[in-house]
Amino acid sequence: MPPYRAGVIGLGWMGLLSDLGKRSWERYDIDDVERPTPELDAQRRFQYYSPQGKADVPHSWAEVMWDRPEVELVAGAERDRQRLDVLAQRYGVEAIYEDAAEMLRRERLDIVAIATNVKGRADLTCLAVECGVNGIATEKPMTHTLAEADRMVAACADAGVPLCCGAIPTNHPAFARAKQLLDEGAIGELLSIEAEAPHAQKQYWSYFVDSMPTWVCGSGYEERKASGSDEFRGQGVMATEDGFLVHFRKGTASVRLSGADGEMVLGEKWRLWQDVEMAAGRRRVEMPWPEPQLEGGYNAVYGLADLIDCLEGRLDEPKNSGRCIARALEVEIGLVQSANKGGVRVDLPLADRDLGLNYDWFR
Repeated sequence: MPPYRAGVIGLGWMGLLSDLGKRSWERYDIDDVERPTPELDAQRRFQYYSPQGKADVPHSWAEVMWDRPEVELVAGAERDRQRLDVLAQRYGVEAIYEDAAEMLRRERLDIVAIATNVKGRADLTCLAVECGVNGIATEKPMTHTLAEADRMVAACADAGVPLCCGAIPTNHPAFARAKQLLDEGAIGELLSIEAEAPHAQKQYWSYFVDSMPTWVCGSGYEERKASGSDEFRGQGVMATEDGFLVHFRKGTASVRLSGADGEMVLGEKWRLWQDVEMAAGRRRVEMPWPEPQLEGGYNAVYGLADLIDCLEGRLDEPKNSGRCIARALEVEIGLVQSANKGGVRVDLPLADRDLGLNYDWFR
Protein backbone atom coordinates (compact mmCIF):
# COMPACT_ATOMS: atom_id res chain seq x y z
CA MET A 1 0.00 0.00 0.00
CA PRO A 2 1.36 3.46 -0.83
CA PRO A 3 2.43 5.42 2.23
CA TYR A 4 0.24 8.09 3.74
CA ARG A 5 1.64 11.55 3.09
CA ALA A 6 1.83 13.35 6.42
CA GLY A 7 2.67 16.78 7.77
CA VAL A 8 3.00 18.53 11.13
CA ILE A 9 1.83 22.06 11.89
CA GLY A 10 3.54 23.57 14.93
CA LEU A 11 6.97 22.29 15.90
CA GLY A 12 6.75 22.97 19.62
CA TRP A 13 6.95 20.41 22.41
CA MET A 14 4.53 17.82 21.00
CA GLY A 15 5.16 18.67 17.37
CA LEU A 16 8.94 18.10 17.47
CA LEU A 17 10.91 19.21 20.52
CA SER A 18 10.03 16.51 23.05
CA ASP A 19 12.20 13.97 21.23
CA LEU A 20 15.10 16.32 20.59
CA GLY A 21 15.60 18.64 23.54
CA LYS A 22 14.85 19.38 27.17
CA ARG A 23 11.76 21.38 27.99
CA SER A 24 12.16 24.92 29.30
CA TRP A 25 9.55 25.96 31.85
CA GLU A 26 10.49 29.63 31.74
CA ARG A 27 7.45 31.80 31.18
CA TYR A 28 7.30 33.29 27.69
CA ASP A 29 4.81 34.70 25.19
CA ILE A 30 3.72 31.76 23.04
CA ASP A 31 2.46 34.07 20.30
CA ASP A 32 5.87 35.68 19.88
CA VAL A 33 7.80 34.43 16.83
CA GLU A 34 10.99 34.91 18.85
CA ARG A 35 9.89 32.53 21.64
CA PRO A 36 12.84 30.50 22.94
CA THR A 37 13.80 27.16 21.44
CA PRO A 38 15.94 24.86 23.61
CA GLU A 39 19.21 23.45 22.36
CA LEU A 40 18.30 20.54 20.09
CA ASP A 41 20.09 17.33 19.14
CA ALA A 42 18.87 16.30 15.69
CA GLN A 43 20.66 12.94 15.98
CA ARG A 44 19.09 11.89 19.28
CA ARG A 45 17.08 8.66 19.12
CA PHE A 46 14.40 9.71 21.63
CA GLN A 47 14.42 12.35 24.34
CA TYR A 48 11.33 11.01 26.09
CA TYR A 49 12.24 8.71 28.99
CA SER A 50 9.94 5.88 29.95
CA PRO A 51 9.29 5.00 33.63
CA GLN A 52 11.94 2.29 33.27
CA GLY A 53 14.52 4.98 32.53
CA LYS A 54 15.03 4.07 28.88
CA ALA A 55 14.68 6.54 26.03
CA ASP A 56 12.78 4.14 23.83
CA VAL A 57 9.42 5.74 23.04
CA PRO A 58 8.75 8.12 20.16
CA HIS A 59 6.80 10.97 21.71
CA SER A 60 6.38 13.90 19.30
CA TRP A 61 4.04 13.81 16.30
CA ALA A 62 6.98 14.27 13.93
CA GLU A 63 8.87 11.31 15.43
CA VAL A 64 5.78 9.11 15.61
CA MET A 65 4.92 9.74 11.97
CA TRP A 66 8.50 9.20 10.85
CA ASP A 67 8.65 5.95 12.86
CA ARG A 68 5.52 4.43 11.27
CA PRO A 69 6.42 2.49 8.09
CA GLU A 70 3.26 3.22 6.11
CA VAL A 71 3.49 6.97 6.82
CA GLU A 72 5.84 9.29 4.96
CA LEU A 73 6.56 12.56 6.78
CA VAL A 74 6.83 15.01 3.90
CA ALA A 75 5.96 18.49 5.23
CA GLY A 76 6.15 20.78 8.23
CA ALA A 77 4.94 24.28 9.10
CA GLU A 78 6.30 26.51 11.86
CA ARG A 79 7.10 30.22 12.36
CA ASP A 80 10.46 29.42 14.01
CA ARG A 81 13.05 28.87 11.27
CA GLN A 82 15.42 27.01 13.60
CA ARG A 83 12.78 24.36 14.24
CA LEU A 84 12.04 24.03 10.53
CA ASP A 85 15.75 23.53 9.82
CA VAL A 86 15.97 20.80 12.48
CA LEU A 87 12.89 19.05 11.02
CA ALA A 88 14.53 19.09 7.59
CA GLN A 89 17.87 17.87 8.94
CA ARG A 90 16.50 15.03 11.07
CA TYR A 91 13.81 13.66 8.78
CA GLY A 92 14.88 14.78 5.34
CA VAL A 93 11.72 16.86 4.95
CA GLU A 94 12.06 19.24 2.01
CA ALA A 95 8.62 20.87 2.11
CA ILE A 96 8.96 23.28 5.02
CA TYR A 97 6.72 26.31 5.44
CA GLU A 98 6.36 29.30 7.72
CA ASP A 99 2.72 29.53 6.59
CA ALA A 100 0.58 26.52 7.61
CA ALA A 101 -2.26 27.44 5.24
CA GLU A 102 0.13 27.44 2.30
CA MET A 103 1.39 23.99 3.29
CA LEU A 104 -2.15 22.59 3.49
CA ARG A 105 -3.12 24.01 0.13
CA ARG A 106 0.00 22.86 -1.72
CA GLU A 107 1.04 19.49 -0.29
CA ARG A 108 -2.06 17.25 -0.74
CA LEU A 109 -1.57 15.51 2.60
CA ASP A 110 -3.38 12.43 3.90
CA ILE A 111 -2.66 12.92 7.62
CA VAL A 112 -1.91 16.13 9.51
CA ALA A 113 -0.99 16.74 13.16
CA ILE A 114 -1.91 20.24 14.37
CA ALA A 115 0.37 20.80 17.36
CA THR A 116 0.11 24.58 17.58
CA ASN A 117 -1.08 26.48 20.62
CA VAL A 118 -4.87 26.58 20.95
CA LYS A 119 -5.47 29.88 19.17
CA GLY A 120 -6.38 29.24 15.53
CA ARG A 121 -6.58 25.46 15.90
CA ALA A 122 -10.23 25.33 14.82
CA ASP A 123 -9.47 27.32 11.67
CA LEU A 124 -6.54 25.05 10.78
CA THR A 125 -8.61 21.91 11.36
CA CYS A 126 -11.41 23.11 9.09
CA LEU A 127 -8.93 24.28 6.46
CA ALA A 128 -7.23 20.86 6.53
CA VAL A 129 -10.58 19.20 5.81
CA GLU A 130 -11.23 21.70 3.01
CA CYS A 131 -7.83 20.86 1.51
CA GLY A 132 -8.60 17.14 1.39
CA VAL A 133 -6.73 15.85 4.46
CA ASN A 134 -8.15 12.42 5.38
CA GLY A 135 -7.13 12.15 9.05
CA ILE A 136 -6.36 14.86 11.63
CA ALA A 137 -4.71 14.84 15.04
CA THR A 138 -4.72 17.98 17.17
CA GLU A 139 -2.95 18.57 20.41
CA LYS A 140 -4.76 19.29 23.67
CA PRO A 141 -6.70 21.32 24.60
CA MET A 142 -8.97 20.93 21.58
CA THR A 143 -10.08 24.57 21.40
CA HIS A 144 -11.32 27.51 23.46
CA THR A 145 -15.04 27.84 22.72
CA LEU A 146 -18.00 25.56 22.15
CA ALA A 147 -18.62 27.22 18.78
CA GLU A 148 -15.09 26.33 17.65
CA ALA A 149 -15.50 22.75 18.86
CA ASP A 150 -18.85 22.47 17.06
CA ARG A 151 -17.25 23.70 13.86
CA MET A 152 -14.35 21.25 14.06
CA VAL A 153 -16.54 18.25 14.82
CA ALA A 154 -19.08 19.11 12.11
CA ALA A 155 -16.45 19.76 9.42
CA CYS A 156 -14.75 16.42 10.10
CA ALA A 157 -18.00 14.46 10.43
CA ASP A 158 -19.45 15.87 7.21
CA ALA A 159 -16.29 14.90 5.30
CA GLY A 160 -15.81 11.54 7.03
CA VAL A 161 -12.45 12.65 8.47
CA PRO A 162 -11.41 11.01 11.79
CA LEU A 163 -10.34 13.63 14.35
CA CYS A 164 -8.09 12.68 17.28
CA CYS A 165 -7.79 15.52 19.81
CA GLY A 166 -4.75 15.13 22.03
CA ALA A 167 -1.97 12.68 22.76
CA ILE A 168 -3.34 11.35 26.05
CA PRO A 169 -3.60 7.88 27.66
CA THR A 170 -7.13 7.19 26.36
CA ASN A 171 -5.39 6.44 23.04
CA HIS A 172 -3.70 3.43 24.66
CA PRO A 173 -5.26 -0.06 24.11
CA ALA A 174 -5.44 -0.45 27.90
CA PHE A 175 -8.46 1.86 27.83
CA ALA A 176 -10.17 -0.32 25.25
CA ARG A 177 -9.39 -3.31 27.49
CA ALA A 178 -10.97 -1.55 30.49
CA LYS A 179 -14.11 -0.81 28.45
CA GLN A 180 -14.24 -4.44 27.30
CA LEU A 181 -13.99 -5.68 30.90
CA LEU A 182 -16.75 -3.28 31.91
CA ASP A 183 -19.03 -4.41 29.05
CA GLU A 184 -18.36 -8.08 29.87
CA GLY A 185 -19.47 -7.58 33.47
CA ALA A 186 -16.08 -7.94 35.17
CA ILE A 187 -17.24 -5.65 38.00
CA GLY A 188 -20.98 -6.28 37.64
CA GLU A 189 -23.47 -3.50 37.04
CA LEU A 190 -21.72 -0.13 36.84
CA LEU A 191 -22.94 1.93 39.81
CA SER A 192 -20.85 5.09 39.61
CA ILE A 193 -17.95 6.84 37.93
CA GLU A 194 -15.68 9.21 39.81
CA ALA A 195 -12.94 11.44 38.42
CA GLU A 196 -10.70 14.00 40.08
CA ALA A 197 -11.88 16.72 37.66
CA PRO A 198 -13.80 17.04 34.37
CA HIS A 199 -10.51 17.80 32.56
CA ALA A 200 -11.60 18.62 29.00
CA GLN A 201 -7.88 18.23 28.25
CA LYS A 202 -7.69 14.72 29.72
CA GLN A 203 -11.28 13.51 30.05
CA TYR A 204 -10.63 9.88 30.98
CA TRP A 205 -14.14 9.48 32.46
CA SER A 206 -15.92 10.25 29.18
CA TYR A 207 -14.51 7.11 27.55
CA PHE A 208 -16.91 5.07 29.71
CA VAL A 209 -20.02 7.24 29.29
CA ASP A 210 -22.19 6.29 26.30
CA SER A 211 -25.22 8.48 27.03
CA MET A 212 -25.28 12.24 26.42
CA PRO A 213 -24.93 14.58 29.42
CA THR A 214 -28.12 16.47 30.31
CA TRP A 215 -27.20 18.65 33.30
CA VAL A 216 -24.38 19.51 35.70
CA CYS A 217 -24.00 21.07 39.14
CA GLY A 218 -20.68 22.44 40.34
CA SER A 219 -19.25 24.16 43.40
CA GLY A 220 -15.92 25.51 44.51
CA TYR A 221 -15.33 28.41 42.13
CA GLU A 222 -11.76 29.67 42.12
CA GLU A 223 -10.38 32.83 40.61
CA ARG A 224 -8.46 32.59 37.37
CA LYS A 225 -4.90 31.37 37.96
CA ALA A 226 -1.93 33.64 37.32
CA SER A 227 -0.97 31.25 34.50
CA GLY A 228 -4.13 32.28 32.64
CA SER A 229 -6.27 29.18 33.21
CA ASP A 230 -9.91 29.41 34.28
CA GLU A 231 -10.51 25.67 33.94
CA PHE A 232 -12.86 24.14 36.52
CA ARG A 233 -11.05 23.22 39.74
CA GLY A 234 -14.02 22.58 42.03
CA GLN A 235 -16.23 19.55 42.53
CA GLY A 236 -19.52 18.54 41.00
CA VAL A 237 -21.80 16.04 39.34
CA MET A 238 -23.00 15.34 35.81
CA ALA A 239 -26.19 13.50 34.86
CA THR A 240 -26.77 11.66 31.57
CA GLU A 241 -29.87 11.02 29.48
CA ASP A 242 -30.25 7.53 30.97
CA GLY A 243 -30.04 8.85 34.55
CA PHE A 244 -26.43 7.87 35.26
CA LEU A 245 -24.32 10.20 37.41
CA VAL A 246 -20.61 11.00 37.11
CA HIS A 247 -18.99 12.55 40.18
CA PHE A 248 -16.05 14.96 40.04
CA ARG A 249 -14.34 14.76 43.42
CA LYS A 250 -11.01 16.08 44.58
CA GLY A 251 -8.68 13.44 45.94
CA THR A 252 -10.04 10.50 43.98
CA ALA A 253 -8.19 8.60 41.25
CA SER A 254 -7.90 9.76 37.64
CA VAL A 255 -10.99 7.62 37.08
CA ARG A 256 -12.76 5.14 39.36
CA LEU A 257 -15.37 2.72 37.97
CA SER A 258 -17.38 1.21 40.84
CA GLY A 259 -19.58 -1.79 40.14
CA ALA A 260 -21.88 -4.07 42.09
CA ASP A 261 -19.22 -6.81 42.05
CA GLY A 262 -15.91 -4.96 41.87
CA GLU A 263 -14.00 -1.88 40.89
CA MET A 264 -11.53 -0.62 38.28
CA VAL A 265 -9.26 2.29 39.15
CA LEU A 266 -6.77 4.23 37.06
CA GLY A 267 -3.77 5.73 38.83
CA GLU A 268 -0.39 5.33 37.18
CA LYS A 269 -1.66 1.93 36.03
CA TRP A 270 -5.03 0.19 35.78
CA ARG A 271 -6.03 -1.92 38.80
CA LEU A 272 -8.92 -4.37 39.12
CA TRP A 273 -10.80 -5.62 42.20
CA GLN A 274 -13.48 -8.32 42.07
CA ASP A 275 -15.80 -9.76 44.72
CA VAL A 276 -14.89 -13.38 45.42
CA GLU A 277 -16.63 -16.01 47.55
CA MET A 278 -14.19 -17.21 50.21
CA ALA A 279 -14.42 -19.43 53.29
CA ALA A 280 -14.81 -16.33 55.45
CA GLY A 281 -17.49 -14.91 53.16
CA ARG A 282 -17.60 -12.59 50.18
CA ARG A 283 -14.48 -10.43 49.93
CA ARG A 284 -13.26 -7.84 47.44
CA VAL A 285 -9.86 -8.99 46.16
CA GLU A 286 -7.38 -7.32 43.84
CA MET A 287 -6.90 -9.35 40.67
CA PRO A 288 -4.11 -9.23 38.07
CA TRP A 289 -4.88 -6.70 35.35
CA PRO A 290 -5.40 -8.50 32.01
CA GLU A 291 -2.99 -7.28 29.36
CA PRO A 292 -2.44 -4.83 27.90
CA GLN A 293 -1.51 -2.69 30.88
CA LEU A 294 -1.10 1.06 30.49
CA GLU A 295 2.44 2.17 29.61
CA GLY A 296 3.46 5.82 29.61
CA GLY A 297 4.78 7.70 26.61
CA TYR A 298 2.76 5.97 23.90
CA ASN A 299 0.02 8.59 23.64
CA ALA A 300 0.88 9.91 20.17
CA VAL A 301 1.91 6.45 18.96
CA TYR A 302 -1.57 5.08 19.58
CA GLY A 303 -3.27 8.30 18.51
CA LEU A 304 -1.74 7.88 15.06
CA ALA A 305 -2.58 4.17 15.12
CA ASP A 306 -6.23 5.08 15.75
CA LEU A 307 -6.26 7.44 12.76
CA ILE A 308 -4.83 4.76 10.48
CA ASP A 309 -7.29 2.17 11.83
CA CYS A 310 -10.12 4.59 11.02
CA LEU A 311 -8.80 5.25 7.52
CA GLU A 312 -8.52 1.51 6.87
CA GLY A 313 -11.96 0.63 8.27
CA ARG A 314 -10.94 -1.12 11.48
CA LEU A 315 -12.24 1.59 13.85
CA ASP A 316 -15.25 3.89 13.71
CA GLU A 317 -13.59 6.84 15.45
CA PRO A 318 -10.43 7.50 17.48
CA LYS A 319 -10.65 6.65 21.18
CA ASN A 320 -9.91 10.32 21.94
CA SER A 321 -12.21 11.67 19.25
CA GLY A 322 -13.13 15.29 18.72
CA ARG A 323 -16.74 14.36 19.46
CA CYS A 324 -15.81 13.06 22.93
CA ILE A 325 -13.58 16.04 23.72
CA ALA A 326 -16.26 18.52 22.63
CA ARG A 327 -18.72 16.81 24.97
CA ALA A 328 -16.25 16.97 27.88
CA LEU A 329 -15.51 20.62 27.11
CA GLU A 330 -19.23 21.43 27.38
CA VAL A 331 -19.46 19.58 30.70
CA GLU A 332 -16.51 21.52 32.12
CA ILE A 333 -17.86 24.87 30.92
CA GLY A 334 -21.26 23.96 32.40
CA LEU A 335 -19.63 23.22 35.75
CA VAL A 336 -17.89 26.60 35.70
CA GLN A 337 -21.23 28.30 34.94
CA SER A 338 -22.94 26.38 37.76
CA ALA A 339 -20.23 27.18 40.32
CA ASN A 340 -20.28 30.86 39.37
CA LYS A 341 -24.04 30.90 40.05
CA GLY A 342 -23.82 29.26 43.46
CA GLY A 343 -24.15 25.63 42.44
CA VAL A 344 -27.42 25.80 40.52
CA ARG A 345 -28.33 23.10 38.01
CA VAL A 346 -27.19 23.97 34.49
CA ASP A 347 -28.89 22.14 31.64
CA LEU A 348 -26.98 20.88 28.63
CA PRO A 349 -26.47 21.55 25.80
CA LEU A 350 -25.56 25.14 26.63
CA ALA A 351 -27.40 27.72 24.55
CA ASP A 352 -24.49 30.17 24.41
CA ARG A 353 -21.95 28.54 22.11
CA ASP A 354 -19.51 31.42 22.54
CA LEU A 355 -18.75 30.22 26.07
CA GLY A 356 -15.27 28.75 26.48
CA LEU A 357 -12.22 28.20 28.64
CA ASN A 358 -8.84 29.85 28.90
CA TYR A 359 -5.81 27.67 29.48
CA ASP A 360 -2.32 27.91 30.95
CA TRP A 361 0.01 30.26 29.14
CA PHE A 362 1.94 27.44 27.45
CA ARG A 363 -1.22 26.06 25.79
